[in-house]
Formats: sequence, structure tokens, C-alpha cells
Amino acid sequence: MAALQWSQALVLDAPVMDRTHEEFVALLAEVEDSRDDQLLPGWSALIDHTDAHFAREDQWMRATGFSSANCHSVQHKVVLQAMRDGLAAGRRGDLPLVREMARQLGAWFVHHAQTMDAGLALHLRSMGFDMETGDIGRPHALPTQPLQGCGSAACSPTDQHAVATAA
Repeated sequence: MAALQWSQALVLDAPVMDRTHEEFVALLAEVEDSRDDQLLPGWSALIDHTDAHFAREDQWMRATGFSSANCHSVQHKVVLQAMRDGLAAGRRGDLPLVREMARQLGAWFVHHAQTMDAGLALHLRSMGFDMETGDIGRPHALPTQPLQGCGSAACSPTDQHAVATAA
């Protein structure tokens, strides 16, 4: 049984984001529960989903005034590259590494969702941002300077101020 299960603790009251996160959790569970012959196809599918997932969040951040160098986007790049490196290792026969990466990815995801993604969801709501269409309902609320950090109150005092003033 997979270590990470979808639960109310992961719900951010952002339907598009929540659906994507629930899909991520389900794909990760499939990887964790897979037989060896299905591990790499499952991991590859998880990478494809995660690539689209992160790209969409990164686009939302750019559209609503996050800096292109913020730590949230950087974390996306680092995790996605690590997943790709794991796939390469798995193709060389290191399936235990892929299984360990899947286990650790679940723990990382919970923290990421409850801090960085929760901060992003709050920021997007404060902009009146429609995650389906990309429309910004309150363009006057867009920050005058790109937000640095991750957009989460857990990042730094600067970020706490940015989230507080955006709300």
C-alpha cells in the first residue's frame, strides 16, 4: 500500500489544483504499488503528469506577479530533474532507487502542497485568478513588484509580508 493517500489535509480549496494534486497522489500510489515490470512505465507517466502540473503552476505564478526565479518554481525544476534522473537510473537497472525516490517524493509532496502550494492558492484567490481560464478578476490586486521567495508564509519574512498584503 502506498505511503501517501489523498486526504482532506491536502485539499487547498482550489478545485483545479486539488484535482491535479489528487491525480498526482493516485499516480504516485500506482508507482509505489507496481510490480517491477510496471515500475518504469508508471514512473514515466508520473513524470509526464508532474511536468504538466508544475508548468501550469509556474504559468499561474508568472501571470500573477511571482518572480521567475522564485523558490517555488526552482523547487519544481529540481524535483522534476531528480525524477528524470531516477528514470535514467531505473533504465540502468536501479529499480530500488526509483522505489526509494517514490517514497521520498510522497513526503516531499505533502510539505510542498501544505506550504508552497497553499501560499500560491491563497495568492491566486486574492487576485481573483481563474485557474481554468487564466482570467484575473482583480487585476488591480496584482503586485507592483514580482514576488520573491515561494509565496508561502513558511518561506521568509519577506514572503510573509507578500502573502499578507496580497490577502
